[in-house]
Amino acid sequence: MSLARLASELSLPKSSVHGLCNTLMSFGYLRRQPDGAFLIGPRVMSLAEAFVSGTDVAQEFNAVWADAGSAPEETVVLSVLSGTDALYVAVRNSARPLGLAFNVGMRLPVYLSGSGRAMLACLDPETVRKMFPDGLTTHLTRKGPRTVDALLKELALARRRGYSVDDEAVREGVYSFGAPVFDASGVAVAGVAVCINKALLGADQGERHRLATLAVARTLSQRLGADVSALAPSVSPAATSRKRNSGSNP
Repeated sequence: MSLARLASELSLPKSSVHGLCNTLMSFGYLRRQPDGAFLIGPRVMSLAEAFVSGTDVAQEFNAVWADAGSAPEETVVLSVLSGTDALYVAVRNSARPLGLAFNVGMRLPVYLSGSGRAMLACLDPETVRKMFPDGLTTHLTRKGPRTVDALLKELALARRRGYSVDDEAVREGVYSFGAPVFDASGVAVAGVAVCINKALLGADQGERHRLATLAVARTLSQRLGADVSALAPSVSPAATSRKRNSGSNP
């Protein structure tokens, strides 16, 4: 489309449209023909791929529960990374009241939620540090990391264990285990979390919920084409069970 046609279609001054188009070209979302007309640029493909990827993981998540034919024991959420937020793209609520409503489209600071921390743990520390140049500015309770350095320590622990923990950082009384979901290329494309009323964790500190989180993440990764045999042993429910039975700490 020509600059004149774009300005007409958008009901904007040519000068404004020209500036917008130059910005979009600089990011690769538009390209210009020799006659001055604009075409969609190659960078748009990354948006399409991100959308398809997000849609696929949500569909597969819902299919897991459809195949199971029953609701999960506890609330299970699926989120993707959206800037510095964990964006919830699918939720399976349990019948048990949790005191916190999770809805598709809900956003939480990625460093507070269990599923968000699971995704952050798959990034290198320098990337995480660059995500928060002004530090961790949002807090929902008195718990949760207050500094980037504190967050990086928690993420390092999550990498070693193969799962993350949200201990009342999102809401008082709510505890969650999180685990990353990988696609066929081995990239963490989402995070899942099982959310529990902390008072109901039990003497085993929620061991069955931790294993359930790892099992959902593993099943979902497998459905997305990931080579689950190549995942870290701690991501495998069977491996974590063996560790527990052998007497070593998870």
